[in-house]
Amino acid sequence: MQRIYKTQIMILPIVAYGDPVLKKMGKDITKEYPNLNELIENMYETMDGAFGVGLAAPQIGLPIRLFIVDTSPFAEDDVWTPEEQKELKEFKRTFINAKITKEEGDEWAFNEGCLSIPDVREDVFRQPIITIEYLDENFEKQVETFDGLIARVIQHEYDHIEGILFTDKLSVLKKRLIKGKLTNISKGKISVDYRMRFPNQKKKR
Repeated sequence: MQRIYKTQIMILPIVAYGDPVLKKMGKDITKEYPNLNELIENMYETMDGAFGVGLAAPQIGLPIRLFIVDTSPFAEDDVWTPEEQKELKEFKRTFINAKITKEEGDEWAFNEGCLSIPDVREDVFRQPIITIEYLDENFEKQVETFDGLIARVIQHEYDHIEGILFTDKLSVLKKRLIKGKLTNISKGKISVDYRMRFPNQKKKR
């Protein structure tokens, strides 16, 4: 009998603020994209290892239109109704070649953070309801409407494949106040408990 070797799942380094890949518009991919299933598995493993609720391909150095979302950690907060907790706990999606076609409602603020920008959190205003077209991991087309916190997480990750960071949405004053932190992150002058790749970190001799 032929022995079957299982592909080893890897935790990938997350790209830090300042890397040019985070500002690139992601490109659509086909189902023939190399090792796509393995890549998606690795992204989930990487996201879970960093205690995140979303991760986009640019954050692991790939300028393609792929991101994942798993809102189950939010379900542990007691601020939600039982119905909301159930929805958050069960929501887990892979989005390929996504396109937000509609955003609706009055903008609301929520304190956002990002695995590529550790220890920086700021209020970001977004519309509460979105309609999004995407391909799932089986390359089947989906069109869905989301609202509330799930929509918020999707919008954040969707921005990544558009080359946009949540810090780009801040006021001039807020950007000025966090400029020093962002510079330190790009230089690797920060302590995190997950693997990161820093663009401007000086190499040790």
